[in-house]
Amino acid sequence: MDTMATTMKKPHVIFIPLPAQSHIKAMLKLAEVLHHKGLQITFVNTEYIHKRLLTSSGLHCLDGSSGFRFETIPDSIPRKSEDDDGSELLLQYVETAFLTPFLELATKLPNPPTCIISDGFMSSFTIDAAQKLGIPVMLYWTFAACGFMCIYHIQSLVEKGLAPLKDESYLTNGYLDTLIDWIPGMEEIRLKDFNSVMRTTDPDDIQYKFCINATQKSNNVSHNIFHTFDALEASIVNSLSSMFPKVYTVGPMQLLLNQTPEEEKQTEMLNFNAYSLWKEEQECLEWLHSMEPKSVIYVNFGSHAVMSLKDVIEFGWGLTNSDHYFLWIIRPDLVVGECAVLPPEFKEHVKKRGFIASWCPQEEVLNHPSVGGFLTHCGWGSTIESLSAGVPMICWPYLWDQLTNCRYICKEWEVGLEMGKDVKREEVKKLVQELMGEGGEKKRIKAREWRQKACLATGSNGSSSLNVNNLVEEIIMLSRN
Repeated sequence: MDTMATTMKKPHVIFIPLPAQSHIKAMLKLAEVLHHKGLQITFVNTEYIHKRLLTSSGLHCLDGSSGFRFETIPDSIPRKSEDDDGSELLLQYVETAFLTPFLELATKLPNPPTCIISDGFMSSFTIDAAQKLGIPVMLYWTFAACGFMCIYHIQSLVEKGLAPLKDESYLTNGYLDTLIDWIPGMEEIRLKDFNSVMRTTDPDDIQYKFCINATQKSNNVSHNIFHTFDALEASIVNSLSSMFPKVYTVGPMQLLLNQTPEEEKQTEMLNFNAYSLWKEEQECLEWLHSMEPKSVIYVNFGSHAVMSLKDVIEFGWGLTNSDHYFLWIIRPDLVVGECAVLPPEFKEHVKKRGFIASWCPQEEVLNHPSVGGFLTHCGWGSTIESLSAGVPMICWPYLWDQLTNCRYICKEWEVGLEMGKDVKREEVKKLVQELMGEGGEKKRIKAREWRQKACLATGSNGSSSLNVNNLVEEIIMLSRN
């Protein structure tokens, strides 16, 4: 018997995402891609997230294969009710409560893991876990390179005395317009384009400290993975490559999945559909089928944004008065502290020009021929999905890296129009008419160009495809050590 063959471990990767919608989706799709390349996968969600996925997508939505298994660990967050997602305490508990159950799970797996692919924001415990297990860890940053850089360099702002803010007046006195010209690969970024966690006056703010610490831990690993593609952020990717030993750009994930050749797929196919924490309403697709090409603006503010009922009504009248058809996603928890009850007269107008749903299969919607524009909060998942579909955007960033993404969507990639923070129906109407009309033609052309570049990156010899192949080879080599 070949002793080399008997001692060789089957390549086995443990994935663990931050328990949040966009992070889970991006990591699950990378896990699928690697599984199709022949790697064994264990995907670890929290018990709370696992239950939500089963509730939203059905009891069999997580049926995988023998080479792709789902496992759970507790998050230990105390919850007041089933509706309490524990998000306010999440970062604190990631740092204090995840290490022990994760280690217990990893040591009990029948096939010892080759390595961990950890969400970058879980690095507060996964780097320690990898050391205790004696295996490597790779960090996967499920957002743009520009978004990463603007969190990573908050530490530089601290060293230069620019963060945290001296007092609340710095939010309104023009200070945030300060130009920052020393971040590698980024030109003329303003403080207002940085991740919103830097807009604190408290150096001990939990989100502020967590984000700084997590991104700085990228220096402690040899492999950093980013959900972007080279052509989209060439100068920043080049800078990242000079900062870290190994950098992999692996986006857009869905386009990579679409390119998977049949011969690379496992004989035992995956049978799960578990990307969404909310039940997706398929009726909106039927409504889109009845619309003319490029006639509908899609409106979705993501999984975390909240607003006042007043803002919802302003958005509603702006959309209605634009005289364009719209598909609008209104989550049950979109409005702060109350239900999103729209005025009866508005509902009458919606029947003529709009369709409202609580959640939808977003990538199918963005790729539908009837959709011609996207009013978005600029979360990275939504942004890269819109770029992949060649759909231009109206940007209403809410928090976090959305501010950075908005800057790049509008100024660098030239596919978006920025909307003011204060929601006014006249501005909504004007921007929708501009994007969907003749004024949006240049944005539409640019969006189609980025779609083509994204397809090239994920094609057989594209940068993202080659990076994934290299990543797989690295993991296979680790399994032989």
